[in-house]
Amino acid sequence: MKIRKATIADIKPIHKLINEFAGKGEMIPRSLNDLYENMRDIFVCEDGGELKGVCALHILWEDLAEIRSLSVKSDSRRAGIGKRLVTTCVREAENLGIRKVFALTYHPDFFKKIGFSEIDKSELPQKIWGDCLRCPKFPECDETAVIKVMGGKHR
Repeated sequence: MKIRKATIADIKPIHKLINEFAGKGEMIPRSLNDLYENMRDIFVCEDGGELKGVCALHILWEDLAEIRSLSVKSDSRRAGIGKRLVTTCVREAENLGIRKVFALTYHPDFFKKIGFSEIDKSELPQKIWGDCLRCPKFPECDETAVIKVMGGKHR
């Protein structure tokens, strides 16, 4: 299995994978337009030419980035793909000099196992007053916020 940056050819399969889970209420849907515009944020996991998973790192501020759209095909779960994708995104954030990486998730225990801590969403004003205002679930968001602070613990 190989983790790499997404290409144009990956976008439609990524769209299908993300929106399959969104249709089950497990994540927020993404439009093709959004995926094309943010393609440089996206990493994929492929095995034998087949897309197995996807994850994006979206920069929000000078010291803050978000893990977005983490999805792994159902038949490929429990193989460490999600962990590898998130770890790749965290490493990318570190390389860019970003100190904090967060996610809004329905699976906080997954993130806690790889070094994230639970926080209150109010600690993410850049997210709340940016993307969240446009979300159909706002202000009744039922996702859990988790964060990883490089080189220390969140306080």
